[in-house]
Amino acid sequence: MHAVGFDLDLTLADTRAGIAAVYEALAARLGVPIDVETVVSRLGPPLEQELAHWLPPEDIPAAADLYRELYAGIAVPATTVMPGAHEAIDAVRGAGGGVIVVTGKNTRDAWRTVRALGLNVDEVAGSVFGAGKGTALASFGAAAYVGDHVADIAAARAGGSVSVTVATGPYTAGELREHGADVVLADLTEFGGWFRTWRADAAGV
Repeated sequence: MHAVGFDLDLTLADTRAGIAAVYEALAARLGVPIDVETVVSRLGPPLEQELAHWLPPEDIPAAADLYRELYAGIAVPATTVMPGAHEAIDAVRGAGGGVIVVTGKNTRDAWRTVRALGLNVDEVAGSVFGAGKGTALASFGAAAYVGDHVADIAAARAGGSVSVTVATGPYTAGELREHGADVVLADLTEFGGWFRTWRADAAGV
C-alpha cells in the first residue's frame, strides 16, 4: 500500500480566481493597493508572507484574519478542480492507499475547499510550507508527495517521500527538474500512469 500526499493550490485545486477575488476585496476594505496578478503568480507561501509585501508588520495579523473571514464566501465557490485531480486520488485509493492533503492554506479553508470539490481524502494538514510539511507527511506514512512548487520538493525530502511535481503552478517542468524533483509531470492527468509503474517497480513486478 502506498499512501500519497498532495498539495492543494494549483496541484489539486485551481484557486487562482478565488484568491484574486479575496485579495481584491481585502485591498478595497483596507484601502491598500495590492497587485493581484503578482499575488496569484506566486501562490504557495503562507498568507502572512504574501501580505508582508503589501503591509507593514503591525497590520499583517488583522489583515490575515480579515482575509480568512472573506475566504469561505468568496474564494471557495470560485475554486475549481485541477485536471486529473479526482483520477489521481482514485488511483491511490484503488491501490489501497491513503490520501492526505498537506498545504500552506489554513486547515479550515483547506477542508472547505476539499469538500466543495468532492475530493476523497483522509486527512488535511494546513498552515505548513516547505520542509515544515515533512512532519505531516511522515506521520501519515506518505511514500510520495505531489506538489507544484519548488518548496514542495523540500517538503517531500523532509517527509522521506518521493518528490512528484506537476508543472501547473509557478514553475516550469525544467525548473522543477533543476530543483531536484524526483518526478516531473505536466499535470495530474499523467499521475495514474506514473503511479502504476512506480508501484509495480517497488513490488519488483
